Amino acid sequence: MNALAKILEWPSEPTDLMGLALWDAVEIARAVGGVAFGQFQVSGVEIDSRDVVPGDLFFALKGETMDGHRFVDMAFARGAAAVVVDRPVNGPHILVENTSTALELLAKASRNRADATVIGVTGSVGKTGVKEAIFAALDRSSRGAAHRSVKSYNNHVGVPLSLARMAAAAKFGVFEMGMNHAGEIRALTAQVRPHVAVITTIAPAHIENLGSMEAIADAKAEIFEGLEPGGVAIIPTDTPHFEQLRQAAERLGATVVSFGREAHANVRLLDAVPAPGGGSLVTADLGARRVCYTVAEPGEHWIANSLAVMAAVGAAGGDLGAAGLALAEMPGLKGRGQRHKLKAQGGDGSGRALLIDESYNANPASMRATLAQLGATPARRRIAVLGAMKELGEHGPAYHAALIEPLAASGADYALLVGPEMKALADELGKAASGALGKAIAFAHCETAAEALNAFQAHGVEGGDAILVKGSNSVGLGTLVAALAQQKD
Repeated sequence: MNALAKILEWPSEPTDLMGLALWDAVEIARAVGGVAFGQFQVSGVEIDSRDVVPGDLFFALKGETMDGHRFVDMAFARGAAAVVVDRPVNGPHILVENTSTALELLAKASRNRADATVIGVTGSVGKTGVKEAIFAALDRSSRGAAHRSVKSYNNHVGVPLSLARMAAAAKFGVFEMGMNHAGEIRALTAQVRPHVAVITTIAPAHIENLGSMEAIADAKAEIFEGLEPGGVAIIPTDTPHFEQLRQAAERLGATVVSFGREAHANVRLLDAVPAPGGGSLVTADLGARRVCYTVAEPGEHWIANSLAVMAAVGAAGGDLGAAGLALAEMPGLKGRGQRHKLKAQGGDGSGRALLIDESYNANPASMRATLAQLGATPARRRIAVLGAMKELGEHGPAYHAALIEPLAASGADYALLVGPEMKALADELGKAASGALGKAIAFAHCETAAEALNAFQAHGVEGGDAILVKGSNSVGLGTLVAALAQQKD
């Protein structure tokens, strides 16, 4: 059989008849109830003119302080194929009454047209990493036919934007949903309409706004309200709120698949040992079979994350072997565990130091997890740069002060504390000295990230150092990471 005959025998699928463009002018106008001016096709959707690439559709969104219509000319200059606006402009465009509503309508049309298995992910900690790992597994097994929300596009703008970008031919869609108030996930899951809904864990993130851990669990459980009929709820057993989550899912008719260390977990951890190159070698019981796989990311929290990934991929009908490979190859995400090797003088003479970038987010649970990770990292000196944890309200001082225990357990030699909220931990370190900790931890307390950078540079980096940078994104420790990363080996 010659090559042409082999090509002609390749099995056809309904998606083969779909156009190559993401959207065309007629489809967009119909979906958003607008009027098309010009004939065009677009290959992407964007809301930030600085990120526009040739072929994009730019939505000129209006916020409280910014009007995207000011950047229409910039979008066209960067190659936008068309724009969505609420007033006529020069160039191909869709005219609508409200651009934000139009984005939501395009997202709805995208969700309706795609014959894809959709997975929604939320949780107090780990949702971005779990979302990325699920996507990597499904993209591998579907040969590139998976889609996901990029970065942390998980709010009232990011979710519809991510949906609008999903190709009609997608076989899987993985979407992250975040919140800081009750009711927000309810609105997002109604747009995503997942077949599989994952809650990674429950932790005191946003407790300032929600008031209690029980209220946080209720807010996360809103994701089940959007489940398609016959949907699957993936929930952690290793939380005091397991029964609360299980009952919430079952009230809505979902099939519950649990994961964790508990004996009743459907996806249960049997064993986890350090892997030769870092990370963990995990053995899990999935009921019908046992699987063994490597998790490249270090830390106990990633062992739990991997169980959630396995549960979700299995529920979505994906390939568990591909999931294992994806977990073994997962790179650290920027601000969420990415590791940098830095040039360094002195110390152990290796000429290198390790920088662990966890600068994007922080709450009490993730602080403990990453400090434990620092403690498990071989190093001559361990340095912890800890930024304030936000949205803890009246609980903030107690949660910050309580970090003295995991900080001491990490074996940190020096702690650089950043933000007014960290005064509570500074006070504890000052009082404890060497008595309670076994050894004194040298520390400094700075109000801002800029001050912290100066203090860190004064302290210096030496060969063999392991440096953890962890804090809420608004503290701005990403600038410190960027400055240090310029010294990459």
